[in-house]
Amino acid sequence: MSKSSIYGLTYEQLKDWLMEHGQQRFRVDQVWNWLYKKRVHQFSDMKNVNKQTIALLEEHFVLGTLAEEVKQESKDGTIKFLFRLADGNLIETVLMRFNYGLSVCVTTQVGCNIGCSFCASGLLSKSRDLTSGEIVEQIMMVQKHLDTRGEEERVSHIVVMGIGEPLDNFTHLMNFIYVVNDDRGLNIGARHITVSTSGLAHKIYKFADTGVQVNLAISLHAPNNELRRSIMKINKAFPIEKLMKSVDYYLEKTNRRITYEYIMLKDVNDHQEEALQLAELLRNHRKLAYVNLIPYNPVDEHSHYQRSDSETIQMFFETLKGQGIHCGVRWENGADIDAACGQLRSKQIKKETAK
Repeated sequence: MSKSSIYGLTYEQLKDWLMEHGQQRFRVDQVWNWLYKKRVHQFSDMKNVNKQTIALLEEHFVLGTLAEEVKQESKDGTIKFLFRLADGNLIETVLMRFNYGLSVCVTTQVGCNIGCSFCASGLLSKSRDLTSGEIVEQIMMVQKHLDTRGEEERVSHIVVMGIGEPLDNFTHLMNFIYVVNDDRGLNIGARHITVSTSGLAHKIYKFADTGVQVNLAISLHAPNNELRRSIMKINKAFPIEKLMKSVDYYLEKTNRRITYEYIMLKDVNDHQEEALQLAELLRNHRKLAYVNLIPYNPVDEHSHYQRSDSETIQMFFETLKGQGIHCGVRWENGADIDAACGQLRSKQIKKETAK
């Protein structure tokens, strides 16, 4: 049986595991500190942990299951990592620099089955979920990269918006959140973590019930069922009416603002008519709604889609604002390094297949 990543254990799970294996209670704090504060690369670097405990950890766990395959750095400071998993699969992780801090976009699945017709991530079908350890390791790999620069920079924000549908990998997603949010370790604030979903209504209910204070973003991209169904297969299973019922529940339960992602596709969903429909859809929720207008990143395999021009995006923005909807435009980071999620992975797989 292959060893699992120790990063997949929450603090409580690690404590229980150590005590079940005859270790004293204080060992969990020692090990946790070495993992997340001092960020060691091997168990033997845990200097104040006895040899028996280190041998036990080495017998059952590994510190790293990810290997850096490719690293691309943009002119704006964005860094895109292509990591190879222990089973040979490839995933992407992106580090982005903002005036409020350093944000990392993590992947939760190998491939994606949601099937959004404009998205590079779905070019390769889902083959499996990532474990919580593999998701946490993405943060650790990026943080260790920052550590090597000697500038004492730290990951301060996380967006769970990489390859895959996060809420479709619910248990591992939640363990990941508990690990990175733990104030004894990485201490990344819950309100600095955003989870994105394509609209799995039944999982939004479940997510609301967890009580975590992280942010929720919904990939909406269209204000009516006919249009949304034509660009997002998920709308067949969870049409807008069903999705908005889960939104009602989430808002009642959490009273937390939801961000609605809306990708701007030229002559598809960017007319004033759609802007007005979107405003009407969110009218009852506008106090806790924010629309993020996203200029489309063209993908070679989806060449029938083009980015809306700046004048159209401005019109859409002003229409929403005029209807009392809070909104903004998110210009992409790393435009010169395959910015669209999934592009780097797809190109690498094509290269390997061609060999």
